[in-house]
Amino acid sequence: MKNEIFPAGLPRRRLAALPLAVALLATLGAGAASAQDVVKIGFTGPLSGGAALYGKNVVNGIEMAMKEINAAGLEVAGKKVKLELVALDDKYAPAEAAINSRRLVQQYQTPAVFVPHSGGIYAMQAFNEQEKFIVLAYSSTPKITETGNKLTIRIPPTFAGYIEPFTRYEMAKFGKKVGMLPGDHEYAKNWSALFEPAWKKAGGTVVSNNPMSYNRSADFYSGVSRVLAEKPDVLFIGGPSEPSALVAKQARELGFKGGFLVMDQAKFDEMAKVTDGLGALEGSIGVLPVSDDVRVGAKTFAAAYRAAYGADKAPTTESSYNYAMTYALAGAMKLAGTTTDATAIRAKIGEAMTKLPKEVNAADFRGVDATGGTLLDPLVATVEGGKIKPVNLSDLMK
Repeated sequence: MKNEIFPAGLPRRRLAALPLAVALLATLGAGAASAQDVVKIGFTGPLSGGAALYGKNVVNGIEMAMKEINAAGLEVAGKKVKLELVALDDKYAPAEAAINSRRLVQQYQTPAVFVPHSGGIYAMQAFNEQEKFIVLAYSSTPKITETGNKLTIRIPPTFAGYIEPFTRYEMAKFGKKVGMLPGDHEYAKNWSALFEPAWKKAGGTVVSNNPMSYNRSADFYSGVSRVLAEKPDVLFIGGPSEPSALVAKQARELGFKGGFLVMDQAKFDEMAKVTDGLGALEGSIGVLPVSDDVRVGAKTFAAAYRAAYGADKAPTTESSYNYAMTYALAGAMKLAGTTTDATAIRAKIGEAMTKLPKEVNAADFRGVDATGGTLLDPLVATVEGGKIKPVNLSDLMK
């Protein structure tokens, strides 16, 4: 007997032909109970401004999972449960994230709050243990799980593992002079703080470092021009996809011929919509778009995402990871036998991940480590010959 919270087993043909909610209806054990407990789950993130698309992608993934789970039926401790997302806009501001999370917990009694930016995560970690709610942190900043916070789950892997192989790839292909054009938000600052010394340690030179406000500007020409004046071989860029793409596009328009080392917040498929294709991103390295991931969970998610939001909508990593985490959260509630005890739910999230069927495990989660970080083996990508090329991190180190 398979040890799964949400047993798989429906024919692949049916999974491909129907929305995932219907496909999983039987497997989640829908009951005929007449009463439902409505459990509110919180979200605070950017839903306006330059990072609005990024925040909306996270919300889409969570809501998609909730609709599927609710349609199929979820029971916790013998009671039928309906999940409902309460999403608040914090405009990417840590102080607003803290205010929002307190409102979510006090007004809506949310046992968990999703938050997709490190500044907001840090702000919430100052009091989430006292106020008994789980911070579901979508950020790859290593510090998030170095604080010892017992009610935090870091959803993606840390970006620290990307820096050395990304550096080796760009140096070998283009040269050792890098110009830094990151965003000025907290997450980009954290990336920059680790990237700059790593580039130098590898024998490179940082010819310029000019952080810019990716969330408030659409014209980066002056900042890009200052960095290009120092003749870099590689540009280090990163923030949400749309402004990151504008930085790359404007660099090309100003004559830059080198490569882009792209922080994992930006996604190539979304960037390509702004740069009119992948040509402008030639020589880039970054994370693999979900659309190019051939693993079962990612492929199933991508098809369901387009069915839910439109064929022209690109499923993104933040959508797929938060989708899978929503399933894991529901599974943890079921295992813990509670929808309100944050400590008990948090204790079961790792086990819940190991029991997810591969069709809904779009992030390929394999558990949680001792510090609260998820265990998984991510793929990355390069842009070569105008195409996205999946690659294992280990292969880049050979």
